[in-house]
Amino acid sequence: MKTCIMCGGEGTRLRPLTFDRPKPTIPLLNKPSLVHLVEHLAMEGFNDIVLTLGYLGGEIEAALGDGSMYGVHIEYVHEKEKMGTAGGVKNAEELFEGEPFLVVGGDHVMNLRLREFFRFHEKNDAPVTIGLIPIDDPREYGIADLDVNNRITRFFEKPGPGEIFSNLASTGIYVCDPKVLKWIPGEKYDFAKDLFPQIMKKGENINGFLVHGRWTDIGNPQAYREACRWMLEQMPGTKISGRLNVKDAKVTGPIDLGHDVYLGSNSAIVGPIVIGENTTIGDNVLVGPYTSIGSNCKIGNNSRILSSYIFDNIEIGSNTMVSGAIIDNATKIKDSCILETGTVIGPRVIIGDEVTVNSPVRIWPEVRVKSGTRVSENLGNEDFDNEIKGS
Repeated sequence: MKTCIMCGGEGTRLRPLTFDRPKPTIPLLNKPSLVHLVEHLAMEGFNDIVLTLGYLGGEIEAALGDGSMYGVHIEYVHEKEKMGTAGGVKNAEELFEGEPFLVVGGDHVMNLRLREFFRFHEKNDAPVTIGLIPIDDPREYGIADLDVNNRITRFFEKPGPGEIFSNLASTGIYVCDPKVLKWIPGEKYDFAKDLFPQIMKKGENINGFLVHGRWTDIGNPQAYREACRWMLEQMPGTKISGRLNVKDAKVTGPIDLGHDVYLGSNSAIVGPIVIGENTTIGDNVLVGPYTSIGSNCKIGNNSRILSSYIFDNIEIGSNTMVSGAIIDNATKIKDSCILETGTVIGPRVIIGDEVTVNSPVRIWPEVRVKSGTRVSENLGNEDFDNEIKGS
């Protein structure tokens, strides 16, 4: 069963986290999110994978290699220019060998029964089957009206007020017959905006399959935090890799600790939590549930880290509160700071003493924030694009 993973987007809605990396390699519990997706595909029996690559595609290829480490075979197709979702898949047409194939997004996080989805498509007479899931707010998705025979009678991309006729949102997961590729021109072309309306105009059927389980994309910081929380909830128990140095600390699982983690005196860790190797946590520190901390990090004395997602090589000073934040690589946050819920701090940022970053501010890479500052608006950097809308 062939699978195409689309990895062409620039991840603008996730900035400043996607300047140094493509969106599919953003850390999710300290490993690239795309690795979680590939592992799930392998578990479901989808072992033959094609990746369409665009923005920083070489980083993805370096992370996954030929796929043998994950029990799959991976081939790569590089886009020379932006082709859109359907155009990117069309660009890999020769690799699908004239058989039905699964299409998923490189930013998807899921535990869906994809094999059941694929078999449903094979048993029904439609060239495309779209995976649908009910969600509370479908405004950022395509929505579908589904009849009792699983036929999609209407499809509308990103509805506004007064246009939300259904809460069945497209997951962006499709099973396609090979003939669909013949309907896609060799130019920029999207599944939802272009191909699906064309198919319905032809009088062809499009089926919908109601997926079972959890699914999200990580297209924006809120969705990323939700995906991290959900993955942490799935942790089966406690795992300690190598040496753990504990000095009168209190640890409550489930936890996943890397090699050579140090926990200071009277500190408390309450799982579910993931902490990478060579990370030091000072005295009287509380690290609360639903937190991941990367490798080579330092957390100062008397600090509080709650429901936050901290990447690698980060220093957090003493008496600092980090709550519901995302912090990218090699950032330094000094003493007595407050990072409010929803803040996103880019790589190589330096935040001075006694700084408060208000919710939901984003700070761009390499910005220096002066001590005593209250940051209430996004802080950009003229060396980087400030756009946060789009893919």
